[in-house]
Amino acid sequence: MFLYIHGFLSSSQSSKAQYLKQWLQQQGRADEWLCPDLSPNPEKAIQQLRALIINCKQPLKLVGSSLGGFYATILSEEFNLKAVAINPAVTPHLLLKDKIGVHKAWHCDENISFTQQDVNALKAMDVQMIKHPDNLLLMIEKGDEVLDYRLALDLYKDCNQMIFNGGDHRFSRFEQLLSFIDQF
Repeated sequence: MFLYIHGFLSSSQSSKAQYLKQWLQQQGRADEWLCPDLSPNPEKAIQQLRALIINCKQPLKLVGSSLGGFYATILSEEFNLKAVAINPAVTPHLLLKDKIGVHKAWHCDENISFTQQDVNALKAMDVQMIKHPDNLLLMIEKGDEVLDYRLALDLYKDCNQMIFNGGDHRFSRFEQLLSFIDQF
């Protein structure tokens, strides 16, 4: 069972979430896909994800991108789960502090409010060290125009890693690596 965790302002309609869903359907495994539309409030989002993990009757593998990679890392450590962190936000409280305000969501017409309390919540969740590095696979593209990939290299230094030159924040190789992600 895969729990795909989308990033900031994104949703279950993100391209990577949909690629994973379609790939699982092609494998005859459509029932192995979970991807909730998360609250923009980090505390509510992490609680949504914890509840899904606790209530899931099957073994879970987490796959998260950007802010979703941050959440996947937290939950991997907390629940001792395998996780794939794709171009993860390492210090989202610093990255998103300039995003305080109202934003249009990427996949719908909904306006999303992001506050200083949300920034503070992300700072309180900050991951200083990975305690179970064998559970994590870091996948980064150095061409990420949003995040500094070197921060991820430092935090995930003892984890499994796939590092690619070029690419972008969207992680352009995702579809090509679905079988590898499945095997991790």
